[in-house]
Parts: sequence; structure tokens; C-alpha cells
Amino acid sequence: MTQKYIEKILSARVYDVAIESPLDYARRLSARLDNRILLKREDLQPVFSFKLRGAYNKLYQLSRKPGLKGVITASAGNHAQGLALAANKLGVKAIIVMPKTTPDIKVDAVRSYGAKAVLVGDTYDEASEHALELADKEGLTFIHPYDDPDVIAGQGTVAVEILRQYTDNIDAIFIPVGGGGLIAGMATFIKYLRPEVKVIGVEAADSACFAAAMQKNRRVVLSQVGLFADGVAVKQMGRETWRVARQVVDEVITVNTDEICAAIKDIFDDTRSIMEPAGALAVAGIKKYVEDKKVTQQTLISINSGANMNFDRLRHVSERAELGEHREGLIGVTIPEKPGSFLRFCRLIGKKGITEFNYRYSDDTTAHVFAGIQLADGLPELDALVEKLREKEYAVLCMSDNEMAKLHVRHMVGGHANQIENEVLYRFEFPERPGALLDFLAHIGKRWNISLFHYRNHGAAFGRVLVGLQVPADERKQVKQFLDELGYNWWDESDNKAYQMFLGSAVV
Repeated sequence: MTQKYIEKILSARVYDVAIESPLDYARRLSARLDNRILLKREDLQPVFSFKLRGAYNKLYQLSRKPGLKGVITASAGNHAQGLALAANKLGVKAIIVMPKTTPDIKVDAVRSYGAKAVLVGDTYDEASEHALELADKEGLTFIHPYDDPDVIAGQGTVAVEILRQYTDNIDAIFIPVGGGGLIAGMATFIKYLRPEVKVIGVEAADSACFAAAMQKNRRVVLSQVGLFADGVAVKQMGRETWRVARQVVDEVITVNTDEICAAIKDIFDDTRSIMEPAGALAVAGIKKYVEDKKVTQQTLISINSGANMNFDRLRHVSERAELGEHREGLIGVTIPEKPGSFLRFCRLIGKKGITEFNYRYSDDTTAHVFAGIQLADGLPELDALVEKLREKEYAVLCMSDNEMAKLHVRHMVGGHANQIENEVLYRFEFPERPGALLDFLAHIGKRWNISLFHYRNHGAAFGRVLVGLQVPADERKQVKQFLDELGYNWWDESDNKAYQMFLGSAVV
């Protein structure tokens, strides 16, 4: 079976539309990590992603057979653009079914290549179901985004280029993982030609279907996936990609949102190019690998897989990059409410750079400070500051790993609502489309009074909302049942210490 894939990869037809992307030396990142870091620049492809390789190879194979009426696929991103370009090049009718939540920039890109974009549902699964129905109804051929041998072979050409471009020793190649098409194709070729090279998959921690499958030794379906790295937000690996990848991948690393944002900034610093979150996964994985394994003087290669970034999302990336690089720490501190105490606290902080500082009167005895602190030496410096404050008998809460604090509370610090009774707090994610926020409010506000509401649009496919509801204790089970039936992803944040310190009716 390996030989079959090698032959398919070496004969894959991709260069009618794709370029042989450069393998660039990341000078600044290499110096910082004390390793030789090389970036495979798939973000420089005509559709700003590697996806056109597999899409074109598959469509080219189909176009050589008689009776092709047209093709259809479901995609919210790069596969859609790759297939649209491929169809345009080969003169084939193409329909791309996309979720209604797909950013306009991607819908417009698909249409600019002459493909028909059909917007259906809020998720990929809904779009895929509709695409399969249309395929059957109109006699179109469905092209899977990743779980297809010809697509896998097309993606495998990235590995062919790397091993031709860099013939010296390579210690490891880091490959982003969503459905698994890229890593299955690349790893097969790498292990065939250079078996000593480690192949390491990198996933977003909240969409880690490959890591879960590796752990259980079978494909698994995640109950939900994260939304930030939408290019790899897949609940289950493909059947064929799993069968292939499990045999040739050495390790899987997961990285969180802050680490991805830091990697986007690292790549920008070296290349002045902006990756989409999925496109920066591999660099984030390299950084984590170097930190955990303590390796030096190795040659490590990242696949920069895509740069289809919605411009509005840069606000979120810049906000979280410093946290991901451990160059910023967030703390909440309780100080005495008396003359001179605020000045005393500031003197303990010293001359450290302050990225954010929120001070709010709480009551006659205490006040709370929410502070962002610039860090020169990373987490050890933050730990030392916290210890110093606690030695002076300040109550300190570290919030650098508190998702609700980072998404919402830092923008809302404004004191407690001591007159509010029976308040419970929930965090939601819901599809971002015209009217979605109004629909959400109409549903959530029918039965219980809304006592707190915070919403931020990050230019992503999903909106994030923090809601306080007044729910009597004997109705708590009912509200949770109601939220389950509502169909949105939700988290109970009532016990979150950041909420209790800055927003709740009482401090715990």
C-alpha cells in the first residue's frame, strides 16, 4: 500500500496551478530557539494554502474520465478555494456548499474563480449533508476535502519538494492536522525516503481528533471542536487518512489558542506575512517541542499551511500573542481600601511594564486590581512577582490561563452587583451570521432575567457571549436542560474565580 501511495504522489498533477513553494530560513526564530528553523511557505500558493494541490490532483484524475457532469464539495475555507481554482483551470462546473457562517472574504474568493457558492447551515456537517444531497440530485461528483487517495497524494507533493530542497540532515518535520490529508500524504513520502526524520503532527488543543485517536488506537468523534483555528476544526479524522497516518506519524503535539497567536506573531516577525491560525500550528508545535524536549542545534521544519486570515481577527491575535509567548501575565489582586494602599501596591510591582490596569472600588474595606504585566523572563518572573505580593499578604489570583478572564472579564471590570440575587453565569459560542445575536437574545431572555451580558466579535465564524441570569436555586436543573436544548456550546462559569472577584455579587 505504501508503494501505491509513493507512485501516486510522484505522479500527482499539481503544478498546473501550484508553485513549488520556498523553504525559508527563519532567522529570528532560529536564534531564539537555538535550533535551525525552516518554514515551508505554502501560504504563498495562489489560493494562499496547500489545499489546491489535492483538489487539483483529484479533479484532474476525474476530468480524464468520460461522463463528468461537474463536481461539488463542502468546505468553509481553503479546500473550497482550491477546488474552485482547479475547476476554473480545467473548465469543470463546480458547486461549493459553505456554512452561512463562512466569512465573506472566502465566499467572494470562491465566486471569483467562477464556482457557484451555496450557503447552507451553520456548520461543516450541515453543509456537507446538503452537498451530498445535491450531488445525488444533480449527478455531480463529490470531492472530499481530505479523505480521498488522490487528494492525499496531491498534498504529499509538499514532502517531495522539501526533501529535494533540503538534502542535509533533518531532525523533524512538523505538520498541522485537521482531517489528516496533509500529514497522511507527507508522512508517507518522508518515511519512505528518509525514515530517520521524525514526523510530528500538531493540532489545536480544542480540536485534537488525531491525538484522541492515537490514544485510543481508533478514530473517535469529538463532542465539540474549538473555533479559533477553523482550518483544522474537525471532529473526526478521515477513515483513509487515519489508516495511513497512524502508520507513519511519530508523535502528535497539541497547542492552545495563546500559543497559536504567539506563533502567528513569530512568523510575522521573520517573514512579514500573516498566517491564519491553522497555518501557524506547526511553528507553535516546534516551540512547544523545543521547550519540552530541551533540544538544541537541530533542524526543524514547519509547514506554514495557509494565510487566509480574516483581517478582523487580528485584534484577537495581537491581544493573545503576548500571553502565548509568556511575555505578559494577568493577575487579580485584592488590596485594602485605605489611603496609601494603592501607591504601596504599585511600588511592589516596581518598574515592570503594565499592559493593562483596572482598579475598582469594591466596598469600605477592599478594592480589586486587574493587571497585565509585561514579562522579560516568562513565567518564572510572574511566579516571583506573585510570591512577592503574597509575602506582603496580598490575595493574588493568576489569570493567564483563565479563558473567561482573557475573553471577557479583562474588558468588563467594573465592580460587583451586590443587589443581584440568584445570579448564575454562562459562557456561550454561537454561529456568527446576520441576526444571530438577536436570535440568541430572543431565546435566552424569554424565561429568566438577564443580569449581565458581554459580547465581543473577533471576526470569526462564531460569536462569544458571557451572560448572567437570575435563576432561583430550585430552577438550576431546568436552566441547564434549557441550555442543552438551545443547541449552542455553553459553559457554566458561576464558580469562576475571576467572576467572583470582579463581577459577582460576593467575593469568595
